[in-house]
This record gives sequence, C-alpha cells and structure tokens, in this order.
Amino acid sequence: MEYTDQIDPASYFDSYEDLKIHELMLTDQPRQEAYQKAILGNRALFEGKTVLDVGAGTGILSIFCAQAGASKVYAVEASNLARLARAVVEENQLQAVIEVSECKVEDFQLPEGERVDIIVSEWMGFFLLHEGMLDSVLYARDKFLKPNGLMFPDTATLYVAPCSVPSRFDRWESLFGVSMRCFGRALREQNSGNPEVLTVAPEHLLYDGHIIAWFDLMEVTTEELNSIEVKDVIVASRSGKLQGFCIWFECTFPGDGAEEQLQLSTNPSAPETHWKQTVIPLPEDACEELEERDPVAFSLTMTRNKETNRRYDLQLTLLDAEKEEHHLPCECHMTKCILMKTHLEKMQVEEEQH
Repeated sequence: MEYTDQIDPASYFDSYEDLKIHELMLTDQPRQEAYQKAILGNRALFEGKTVLDVGAGTGILSIFCAQAGASKVYAVEASNLARLARAVVEENQLQAVIEVSECKVEDFQLPEGERVDIIVSEWMGFFLLHEGMLDSVLYARDKFLKPNGLMFPDTATLYVAPCSVPSRFDRWESLFGVSMRCFGRALREQNSGNPEVLTVAPEHLLYDGHIIAWFDLMEVTTEELNSIEVKDVIVASRSGKLQGFCIWFECTFPGDGAEEQLQLSTNPSAPETHWKQTVIPLPEDACEELEERDPVAFSLTMTRNKETNRRYDLQLTLLDAEKEEHHLPCECHMTKCILMKTHLEKMQVEEEQH
C-alpha cells in the first residue's frame, strides 16, 4: 500500500519496549473481546452515530466502531502511533469513516458546533488509575460529548482484598534446595508498601473483594480522583496466610438492556489480562495466619503523585480490629460482634411476631 510504504515502521514506536507493550495489549484477548462485544454487540447504539476515540493507539477500537455502523469516528492519538493508526485504517479501507488526529485530546478541535454521540476509550492503567488517562477522557466528555451521549465504558469499580502471595514469599523457603529466607526478608522489606503487578490465583484471595470506589463515567470529576480513601474491617472468607493486599478493577459498558451488562474484569478469577492484579506486599513481621471469620482492619489511600499527575501513591496501614468499628451485623468471631448479631436476630424475630 502506497501510504504505509512511505512510512518507516520503526517511526511508529518510541522504543522497542513501547512496541512490545502495544503487542501485549493487542494480544490481550479479554481486553479486545470485551470492547469488541460491547461495540459490535450494540450496533443499534452506533449506527449512524459520531464517535470520538480518546487515546486511539493503533486504532483498533475506532475500527470496531466503524464496523458497528458509526458514520464518523474521530481517532485522537498523541503519540507516533497516530501514524500507525492511519496505516491500519487504510489497510482496512475505512479512511472515509475514520479520521486520525495526532495530538492530545486537550488540543483537539471538532468542526464548529459539532458534538459526538459516543466517546470510546481504553484509558485504564494499573489498579485502574495509575498511569491511566482518565483525566483526558473526562476532559473530552465535558467538551465534546452531547448531553445524552454515551461513554464506553460507562462505569468502573475498584476492589481490594487481603491475600496470600506464595510466589512472592514462599519461594525463598527453599531455592534449589537452599534456604534463602534472609534474602526474601530483605527483598520484602525493601519493597514493603510499594505496589507490584502480579498474577494472583483466585484461591489465594482471603476475601471475595471489598469495593474501594465506584465511578460513574458520566458524572465523576477529576477533583474526585485526586485522593481516594477506604478504611474498614473485612472478615476473612477463607483461611490462609495474610501476606499482602490485592487490588483489581472492573469496567462495564452501556447496552440495550436486553442482555446481561458486558464488563471487562481483572478479578483474579477472570481470564488474565495484561493489567494482571496489583499487590501491596506486607513486611514479614506483619504477615499472619488467618482463619475463616478473622477480622482484618485496614486503611488504604490512593493519592495523586505530586510530581507526575498520572501516577498514584498507595499507602496501606493495618489497624487494630478490636478498636475499629465493624459493619453490622458482622460475621467475624469477635465476642462483641457475636453478641450484637445475636441481639439483632432476636429483635428481628420479635418484630416478625408482632
């Protein structure tokens, strides 16, 4: 093809690492299938509509939108990948529908007086917000989306759960027949409190998942993203060694209501994505064996990094479950919660009898 022949393929990417990252994302099957099903499975929402793809990358989401019947797709990509997106669009013979702009969405302009019906973006970073581009998507929403427009995805939920991380901790018990506990201890102390991107097996979660935050992408503001904090007591749903806290996210997409809402999940029980899960490992002296119904009290804050706005700093603190307020009724084995649960059940029985 004449257009692609004129472009040096190496110019699409800033580095070999950048190339491999995009290869990883393009071959992330759960990611691609979630967007493909959300878009092509909702042709009625896209037919004849105008779409803005924020952070279009290689242009694959823009192509899904065109395949779903969009009459016009504005693909906005700030990096050199915009050149690759143009080549991919031409390769798929969709240049009459998709217009690629190489700029930040903050510098992008629609034709005067025009607004879009739908904004599509894959903006999520690790633990949803870290190295993500939600701020840019919200800017585009406020400036370019029609009042009755749609966001793909339209909601996002952050979860946390205490977990075991045997691949991170237990491997040093015996490495090729040699005990390396002192090395493992030093490694954990060095990285304690710093998030790590790992794959956590579902059986290593000690709780099904506690919601940190839920975002309605039609309503959330950038100010609400500056700091997110949760402080709570959760009850272990299975026994195991508490070695860290696992964080993951789920996003949902609009639909016509006829089918179950489509979602993209990075839950440990879901098919693995390139996001995997994020784990905050605990220092060795904070690790403990948990039994089912043991309470775990903690606080977790996610705060924008002062130097780099797209990065977030995590701060996890273990608290004393004896001193923290528990949800009622609480299923933990502490005497005060057992007594309170019994009292509440007795009151319910008395109300039903009357």
